[in-house]
Amino acid sequence: MKRTDKYFPIFPVLIAYGILLGYGLINPGKWQLVSQLAFYCTLGQAFNLFMGMTGYVDFGYVAFMGIGTYGMAITIYHLGDKGLGFLLILIGFVLAAVFSILLSLAVGAVALRLRGAYFAIATIGVNEGFRFLIEGARIWNGSEGMIFTRHMKKAFGKPAAMAIGTFWADIMMFCIAVLAAVMTLVYMRNKVGYALTALREDEDAAKVMGINVTKYKIIAFITSAALAGLLGATAWALKLQYVYPSDVFEIHYTVEAIIIVLLGGAGTLLGPIVGGLIYGISKYYLSIVLPGFQLLIFAPIIVAIIVLFPEGTVGILKKRVSGTPLQKFII
Repeated sequence: MKRTDKYFPIFPVLIAYGILLGYGLINPGKWQLVSQLAFYCTLGQAFNLFMGMTGYVDFGYVAFMGIGTYGMAITIYHLGDKGLGFLLILIGFVLAAVFSILLSLAVGAVALRLRGAYFAIATIGVNEGFRFLIEGARIWNGSEGMIFTRHMKKAFGKPAAMAIGTFWADIMMFCIAVLAAVMTLVYMRNKVGYALTALREDEDAAKVMGINVTKYKIIAFITSAALAGLLGATAWALKLQYVYPSDVFEIHYTVEAIIIVLLGGAGTLLGPIVGGLIYGISKYYLSIVLPGFQLLIFAPIIVAIIVLFPEGTVGILKKRVSGTPLQKFII
């Protein structure tokens, strides 16, 4: 394989996001659907970087999104009147990533010492614990949350603040999705990815081979958490322009991330996009056709797909294109 061939799998990802973005621009009436699909694809892409590459399931993942949301909210709330212009958003992203990384280091220092089901159980309470800490200690206004619509208007002007919430936040979400895909591919094609693959297959054997599994788990965990923080800062803080702990620490977002990754194919590069599209489109139309019954119908369908096709949609596609010229594009 040529050196450049290693990065060919990024092209289907870029094409998929380009088509999705183009569809939204051509059909303004469907922009809300496109925005929702972009959110699910980005969520899956960021979550897959840790779960897909290590096999560890982090049930507290939404906590990184929530703390990232607060990073952006605090920046706009306290610095919105300083005349920083769009530098304000850049500072917000930096703070969101820093908050998420610090939280991931605190959680990882304890939870990453555990394996499999023990790791999953240890992370279940992270989001709820952090939510109760914010509410109980009245950190960042506690349960009253932070509403910074006025601060956004003061910082950018009313038309620009509205455009950021209704359009540019979604464009930034696409950028985060592409960044997550690039990071995943770079890891896959370098020492980090090979070490994580060995870890996922047999952690004890990887240790015997001299691989520092703790180091590589932490790298994947922090990267995935930082991307989650950026997603929260964009999809929730910039788009909604308010934040409540009860909204941003809801565990069902983590459950949705797991479903998306398993539907598309854990550990694959294209899987989170395919899973995000399948899940997002199904949820959107079921909520229109059978409002209130979408989860009742969707749950057994998801279980059946996961049981019948444990390798996910892209896993099946990889087998089909094996030995063909398309093989180098699908991983």
